[in-house]
Amino acid sequence: MKLLKVEAEEPPSRPPATSRLLIKPHPPINALLPAPASPGKPPRLDAVVVRMERFPIGPLSRAFRKRYYPEVDAAQWNDWRWQTRSRIRTLAELERIFVLSEDERDAVVRHQGSLPLGITPYYASLMAREDATEPLRRTHIPVGAEYLKTPGEADDPLGEDGHTAVPGLVHRYPDRVLFLATGFCSTYCRYCTRSRMVGEAGGDYTFSRPQWEEALEYIAAHPEIRDVLISGGDPLTLSDERLDYLLGRLRAIKHVEFVRLGTKVPVVLPMRVTRALIRVLKKHHPLWMSLHFTHPSELTPEVNEATARLADAGIPLGSQTVLLKGINDEVETLKGLFHSLLMRRVRPYYLYQCDPISGSAHFRTSVDKGLEIIQGLRGHTTGYAVPTYVIDAPGGGGKIPLLPDYVVGREGDDLILRNFEGNIYRYADPDGTVGGDRVPGVGQV
Repeated sequence: MKLLKVEAEEPPSRPPATSRLLIKPHPPINALLPAPASPGKPPRLDAVVVRMERFPIGPLSRAFRKRYYPEVDAAQWNDWRWQTRSRIRTLAELERIFVLSEDERDAVVRHQGSLPLGITPYYASLMAREDATEPLRRTHIPVGAEYLKTPGEADDPLGEDGHTAVPGLVHRYPDRVLFLATGFCSTYCRYCTRSRMVGEAGGDYTFSRPQWEEALEYIAAHPEIRDVLISGGDPLTLSDERLDYLLGRLRAIKHVEFVRLGTKVPVVLPMRVTRALIRVLKKHHPLWMSLHFTHPSELTPEVNEATARLADAGIPLGSQTVLLKGINDEVETLKGLFHSLLMRRVRPYYLYQCDPISGSAHFRTSVDKGLEIIQGLRGHTTGYAVPTYVIDAPGGGGKIPLLPDYVVGREGDDLILRNFEGNIYRYADPDGTVGGDRVPGVGQV
């Protein structure tokens, strides 16, 4: 058996003693950093000696680093802050690594003031250098089609701005809110639903510290809120200290029962899942996490390590996958992804119809295609591997689940059903009315 070579260490993290400074109730954010040592007093040994932790570098990352970043050692490569600072953001940086198509190049040149370009070196290592049709590349390098707005598209297709209670807090559902903690992502997806508010495109969306406080005050004043989803941007790009502060403040609100984090960081920046981050997250259970996976190509040794650390910390993990035309819109592709996620203790939760964000028509499949995929999964694999297929209704209608129609009709007291193999069955349902408006065809009874 060939063993994976573990090549790198993650950067030193703060020792546990530092994180204990954050237990005081409601400290101001600017007071979260540890105080400097007293003059003439040597620091405690455990404040300067930290245990180095193993974090794998997969074969794709290893080869990519040696070719394009030979001056970067393994420890620096696994420093999530270095990865974030070193994101690929310009045409010159792209062309140093990728052979761009004319369409890609023109789109990058044209890009100005819209959804930013940003790809971590780690995630770039998973992309094809020359093939512009490769799935991960298509979802992160701009093309001309994203500048074409088609009927039905909008900058805010889900109507989030209209349901914003205070800046950065969306109160669409009765008992839960969406807390937008940051406008920053380490890597930007070209089909981003919140492209109007992330990165340089953010405009009026500031995500400031006073905004956090106003949002927290709103939650505290509304006892019907029992569930808070922290998103953005990507909340795992925040520092450990700021995350600890925010989670602690939410946990101090007695009527908040569930806190969830929506993130793509474990997929595009897996080395962010440090032992120090895990210590912070474990302090605030029950905590749930939704991970944004797109394609089986994202399942690397690094991602394996990140998801294992999160699952071992007792955090239930679910996946949210956007159905994308020509990228993951085949039954076998998604079946492979969902099976692999289950093996990594990540439950496939939602399969989203791509939102009608401006310039996204080239990513959207028909709804028929989505239903075809669900029908190809249901009954053909374990139910745990079958997510709920949903449309997030335009204008703020919320998530609407879609299922293949297994009801053929009704004949007398019998409901006529079709199973996953296409076989027809009768179910005695004398008190029911479902299917009464349909007449089974010849050969269906």
